[in-house]
Amino acid sequence: MAETLHEIYDRLVSEGTLTADPAQHAMLPVLERIRAYFENVPSRKGLRGLFAKPPAPPKGAYLWGGVGRGKSMLMDLFYDHAPVAKKRRVHFHAFMQEIHAGMHAARQTGVDDALKPVAEKVAEDVRLLCFDEMQITDITDAMIVGRLFEVLFAAQVVVVTTSNRPPDDLYKDGLNRGLFLPFIKLIKEKMVVHHLQSPTDYRQDRLAGSDVYFHPANAKARQAIDALWQDLTGGDWDSLTLTVKGRAVVLPGYKNGVARVPFWEMCGRPLGPADYLAVAEAVRVLILEEVPRLSRSNFNEAKRFVTLIDALYEARVQLIMSAADVPERLYIEGEGTFEFERTASRLREMQSEDWRRQHD
Repeated sequence: MAETLHEIYDRLVSEGTLTADPAQHAMLPVLERIRAYFENVPSRKGLRGLFAKPPAPPKGAYLWGGVGRGKSMLMDLFYDHAPVAKKRRVHFHAFMQEIHAGMHAARQTGVDDALKPVAEKVAEDVRLLCFDEMQITDITDAMIVGRLFEVLFAAQVVVVTTSNRPPDDLYKDGLNRGLFLPFIKLIKEKMVVHHLQSPTDYRQDRLAGSDVYFHPANAKARQAIDALWQDLTGGDWDSLTLTVKGRAVVLPGYKNGVARVPFWEMCGRPLGPADYLAVAEAVRVLILEEVPRLSRSNFNEAKRFVTLIDALYEARVQLIMSAADVPERLYIEGEGTFEFERTASRLREMQSEDWRRQHD
């Protein structure tokens, strides 16, 4: 018989890989119930298995809490040890982009309901579907996700998701939110909602006492950022593409709310406020590298940089940055130098321990 999640967690604590956390431990029964179901579900092999009615699947899990509390880590632990072949773990933003692309392709075939074949294909491909960082900020996604989950639950797919918000706060104050409320009810019916109430922000603790602004942007700065990136991601990451009004915003390095991107990828392309707001919604830590000196020669890039910093600041996103110089000397000539003083001030504030402690 395989190890339970409790046994695995306790072993990792004893090995020093994890720090014991009562709030994390309290979440394990929610996930172990699902893991045990897949371990004990009858095989379809043999005549008895072919004609045996499979047991009803367990409720899924909706795990929510503040950033850095270990939700994604626990879901990864569960996912890695869930004994089911047809399973998938995906960031919620990326998954919704796949759904939109699938619907676009379906419309080319002339179908009346473009979502139906896409949803049915997802339900056919997986028995366990794990989403990281569910959040709904777009009216189109709000309308799609309810119908999509209805198909998944009807097909007995078990869904596990993490979120920074309780179900009742999803799409809060959104346009036509009343149409979204049945989906919130569906979540509560089909998933166990569990609040991870750990007082410890482990992601913030990793950054405590660390520099988060490096200048000049040389090999030494890159080495320091490489070390932070390794610590925050464990050395394993993917890319994340956000689609905003038809534009692709690419974060080349991404894992569990931590993103790493060069300045020119973020500010050298014709992106606008909506794009930077989407980035600020999708990440909790952004590593922005190799910010150059700014002037009239790269005025458009400077304007985008100001807009990006404003979006990160308002969303309380932790910024780690390498730059050609200190904030006050990044933009010292050309139109907009006066306005940049506010940006320099915010960059200074975002480096402080007090601001970083308030980012949640």
